[in-house]
Amino acid sequence: MDFLKSTFASAISKGPPFPYTFRDSISVSTSPPTIWTVHNGTQHSTNTPCTIFSFNINDSTRSWLPLAQNALRKWRTLRHPGVVRILDSVECEYYIYIATEKVQPLNWDLKTGRITEETVKWGLWSIANTLKFLNDDAAVIHGNVRAGSVFTNESGEWKLAGFEVASSVRDDEPFIYIYGGLLPDVGRFAAPEVAKSGWGVLASQPIHVTDSWCFGMLIYESFNGSITATDQLTQPKKIPQAMSAAYKRLIAANPKTRVSISDFLAQGVRSRSFFDTPLIHVSEFVENMSIKDATEREAFIDELERLGEDFPESFFKMKILPELLKTVEFAGGGPKVFDAVLRIGEKLSDDEWEASITPAVIRLFSLPDRATRVFLLNNLHRMIDHLSKQAVNNKIFPDMVTGFVDTAPIVREESVKAVLTIIQKLSERNINGELLKALAKTQNDVEPGIRTNTTICLGKIARNLGQNTRQKVLIAAFTRSLRDPFIHARKAALAALSATSDVFDETDCATKVIPAISPSLVDKEKTVRDDATKTLQAYLDRIKTLTASYPDTVLPDPTSAAVIMGTPANTGLGMGNQAVVGAAAEWTGWAISSFTKKLASAAVSGDMAAGEDVPPDRPASTPSTTAAPVRPKMVSGFGSKPASTPSLPVVKPNKPGGFLDDEDEDEEEMQGWDDEDEDDVGNDDDGKQDEFFDAQPTRHEDKSSKTVSSFGLKQSTLKKNIKEEDLDFEELAGVKKKPVGLKGLQSTKTASAGGAKKPLVVGAKKPVIGQKKPVAKKGAEWDDDWDAWG
Repeated sequence: MDFLKSTFASAISKGPPFPYTFRDSISVSTSPPTIWTVHNGTQHSTNTPCTIFSFNINDSTRSWLPLAQNALRKWRTLRHPGVVRILDSVECEYYIYIATEKVQPLNWDLKTGRITEETVKWGLWSIANTLKFLNDDAAVIHGNVRAGSVFTNESGEWKLAGFEVASSVRDDEPFIYIYGGLLPDVGRFAAPEVAKSGWGVLASQPIHVTDSWCFGMLIYESFNGSITATDQLTQPKKIPQAMSAAYKRLIAANPKTRVSISDFLAQGVRSRSFFDTPLIHVSEFVENMSIKDATEREAFIDELERLGEDFPESFFKMKILPELLKTVEFAGGGPKVFDAVLRIGEKLSDDEWEASITPAVIRLFSLPDRATRVFLLNNLHRMIDHLSKQAVNNKIFPDMVTGFVDTAPIVREESVKAVLTIIQKLSERNINGELLKALAKTQNDVEPGIRTNTTICLGKIARNLGQNTRQKVLIAAFTRSLRDPFIHARKAALAALSATSDVFDETDCATKVIPAISPSLVDKEKTVRDDATKTLQAYLDRIKTLTASYPDTVLPDPTSAAVIMGTPANTGLGMGNQAVVGAAAEWTGWAISSFTKKLASAAVSGDMAAGEDVPPDRPASTPSTTAAPVRPKMVSGFGSKPASTPSLPVVKPNKPGGFLDDEDEDEEEMQGWDDEDEDDVGNDDDGKQDEFFDAQPTRHEDKSSKTVSSFGLKQSTLKKNIKEEDLDFEELAGVKKKPVGLKGLQSTKTASAGGAKKPLVVGAKKPVIGQKKPVAKKGAEWDDDWDAWG
């Protein structure tokens, strides 16, 4: 091979430049021999594959030089679909080079036996049409029709070459009459009259006689292989019976009775004759598909589907496919024609697909035709494996996004469904950007089916979303669908939540997902309720799994010395929680701490005299106008000290129509249930609930006062010398006057206790569960025995 390349390189260096590179030689059978050496080659500028016919001029080949020169002249002037297409040529005193389209010898297919009978008929029909053109239209005798002169191109079509003795009968001295005898092995395939009288006898014969004889030999070789003697022609052997009679007329010994190529072709294309085959019909139709109407194109596609594997694969790829693509893009072929394109594309490699079909797909997505867009979206799964990520993200997806806002619902719905197919080829930027924006619009679509499909789509692509986007988008989208009036949208949301439970952490599951699912447990539709129950259980199981490794508690060990001996400074616990030994100790400590604050609030600066008895109809905490303030006595059984600085108590008026009436007590009692810092509620002897008001912090003359708490007493203990109308409850509570609101409303005022702001809740307080309440004794001070609380 290196020697061959160097030989051609040295030859080219002596002659004019030839912009083609010689590759490996194509071994053509030497029986019959040919004057050409055939090579595979490539064009320099485009690297396009081609075939090169070379004739080197030397002493051994100089006798064939007139044949090579005649072939080059005729080849350049003939332009017909059945002739091997010439690309370029060069001629000098050292060589003749002819570059053609990529072809290979027909002998290769005939020897391997891979060619079918239908393909042979199609090939012979193509050669017959070419010879008809030469004989009838161009008045040219080919004179060298045989298997060695026929080649097949990349689409599998048979093309004619071998124009060494081609001659026009209009010439004064046709070339074949003089140089016909120079053909290699001419005696083996020459017609009987030529073998008997020489090539000059053709001047007195019809133009077709020698080509008809040679074409009959080509039919025999195509079905039975090469021949060694003309006597074999009389036995058709594998030639189809329908063609046998016409074949025998081609090889008639008498030239006057020999049928012409055009007559043979006309007989073959009759109905149910040997050229009446689907492959030939398709080949004829493809040539003129662009001018056919829609009905004819649909009939053609139906026939193409019925043929199946009868077609040569190369013909599908190189001949039918390009014509179908042209029809789809420029002649309105429609979805049915493009479906045939995709069926052919299944036989292509990725490189072939990208080179031939991908450009057409990109152009089709940019068309405004809705029928084409819907078909493309429906069949995107058949194309996506062959499309590159770059083509999808930069070319196809930007046009596809317009379908999400199309006015036709079918386009919007198919766009949503196609997301599942294209998601694997989309970049993260397109997924978390344009795609989610488009799906946000379709989830609010007026069509319930589109909303439902959007929810299903989001559930299926959940794992393709970014981590941050996943947490924000999915819960919001599924929660919205759970409130959709369309039952299937709600069911789709529950199904999507169940399928994506593993993408949420325990916090989102507990605080966002489960609360969103809970209303569906009481949905009006039983199927929704059942799905909600299953989905909720799935999330409960997930939370249980995620929290299995959690510790039992994050509080310090109550039996440790640090907790028992600790102080608020080193334990971080309040005074009421320092002695935490059990659940009972916790609520008991809270009750003692609360009551201590109440005692401290009772000792406000007022006029109560030390040791003075409290009248039975006046609360002990009511300030006196004459007595100096005194410290409240220590109550037995309390573990906390009273506040050192007294504060002004809140007094409840003893007249009907107060801030909270008796009938409103039950409703008001529920307010502030969750406020742990509010006061307790006691009962009087009559079983009526006492009402307490948190006092607003009041600045006393003692400026060191920092702790303010409240403790309410019955109005019956007020001193009788203080008139009821002289009391201003708002001023005592430190609250500005304002009209009484509706039942159940809470005050927004805050009381400062220990420097922290707390909401002032107007209403009765819930008692501690299981705790007995102290009973106020009329006309006397509070009993020091509080064993009932403990």
